[in-house]
Amino acid sequence: MSPSTHLAGIGAEEAGILADFSHAFAASMDVGETLRRAVSQIADHMNAEAAAVFLTDPLTGDIECRACAGPVDVVGLRVQRGKGIVGRAIAANRVEMVRDTSLDPDYLGDQRGFHTRSILCAPLDSADGAIGALQVLNKRDGALFDQHDANVLRLLAVPTALALNNARLTRELVEQNRIKREFQLARQMQKTLLPARRRDFPVTALNLPAREISGDFYDYFELADGRIAFCVGDVAGKGMDAALLMVRASSCLRWAGRDGTPPGQWLTKVNRELSETVTRGMFVCAVAGYYDPATSCIEMANAGFPPLLLRRADESVQELPADGPPLGILGDFQYREERVALAGGSLYAFSDGVTDVRGPERRPIGIEGVRDLISRVSGLSPRARVRAIVGQLRKMTLADDTTLMLIADDRAPARYLGGLAGSSDPENLRLVRRKVTEVLTQLGFGEKQRQTMVLAVDEAVANVIRHAYGGCCEGRVELSVWLDTDAVRFELRDYADPVDPNLIKPRDLSECRPGGLGINLIDSVMDHWVFRHPEEGGGNLLTMIKRLP
Repeated sequence: MSPSTHLAGIGAEEAGILADFSHAFAASMDVGETLRRAVSQIADHMNAEAAAVFLTDPLTGDIECRACAGPVDVVGLRVQRGKGIVGRAIAANRVEMVRDTSLDPDYLGDQRGFHTRSILCAPLDSADGAIGALQVLNKRDGALFDQHDANVLRLLAVPTALALNNARLTRELVEQNRIKREFQLARQMQKTLLPARRRDFPVTALNLPAREISGDFYDYFELADGRIAFCVGDVAGKGMDAALLMVRASSCLRWAGRDGTPPGQWLTKVNRELSETVTRGMFVCAVAGYYDPATSCIEMANAGFPPLLLRRADESVQELPADGPPLGILGDFQYREERVALAGGSLYAFSDGVTDVRGPERRPIGIEGVRDLISRVSGLSPRARVRAIVGQLRKMTLADDTTLMLIADDRAPARYLGGLAGSSDPENLRLVRRKVTEVLTQLGFGEKQRQTMVLAVDEAVANVIRHAYGGCCEGRVELSVWLDTDAVRFELRDYADPVDPNLIKPRDLSECRPGGLGINLIDSVMDHWVFRHPEEGGGNLLTMIKRLP
């Protein structure tokens, strides 16, 4: 049927209705209500007993009545794809005129007591094909639909199809904006979970999300004993599900690591928690542990995370692979921890997004590429190293979320300044005072500051003799003095019965009782101190640190 044929017989009355339809659809914010009024007007204008609009369900392909006018309400009536006269009109994208339904093999029968004698059905055409059909039934005067009716119905179908298509596009745009806002909120929420960057801090990290939100995460925080807890994770999958699991995993890891639980038990605890709730097929690769700035040692456990790289001070590099599965797969798995000494070196932890970055030849750079990047930036400060590596990665093609964490011990090797080792005889206290005075003088401490520090160390040794050994002179006491990059470090070691470190803390000065002020003195004089059990040999170890003047 040619366009000229479509317009044959179209007069001023039809043009007026067409203009009214176009105006109503353009002005209305409620396409559904406008459709209901439109089919009523169409039925009246075409002198039909009933009219209806059918739309195709984009998911199933079924055809559903969305608006109708006439003695029977058929809204919600569904017809299978390609079935019935309406299905035929949509499939062929042409006007179907049936003057006697009893002779048409596709007629599906009367609906709810309404007898249909004749049908005129025009497709609702769009750029992607017919999205539905406009249908009128039975002339009221018993006459039959003719070619003029077909032309008019097809003409009225044009603004109807445009209005429906615009409504669909508007809904899609609104949905896209809603999803975009939700992803922006999720990204902001993820950012709030990341720790604030700190200058001159041993741990630094960066995350580059491949999409709006990232499945990677990292975290680090200080414990009361001076150690720094850290974790890096990578959630399997993409999108909102992965983002929600990332939030849950990150929160669980922070919660489980705050009390200093050994790394193996830390991951075991989180794994058990995630395994009970994680969706089948999803899991989390993670590494978690503690860095002790006082000893420059790291304890950690690895749950399916890519191998970490330990670059030592002599520039040798060691891979530290995972020894356990990702979190959320085997709920009863017991993770083990390992211990490494940085000793002037650095530890690099990175998600597989780093090794999957595509180089100039479109191949993943792999762990060898990461080694090469690390080697190139070895002369920079830790923070500058991370930035430089990420800068190089940005110049290539990122294929996944990319996260890099660096734990660095860039201090110059500690220098031993001297020490004393002897019995717990109080007579040795004067030797302690003399040695400490000598060291502090060499380091340039002023007299007043020197006297308070000597008094603090003297008090610490006296406490060992008095409390650890109960005044017995047979115990052994060792005092060593070290020069770190910017501080002097005293290490006081005894071999008495281990004392609970949690009990060694400054006392409340409001309490009116004698003694017990040694820790208060140490706490007020030193910049940092920590009491712990030595790794070997039993006893107790008190470390006191004072920055150089």
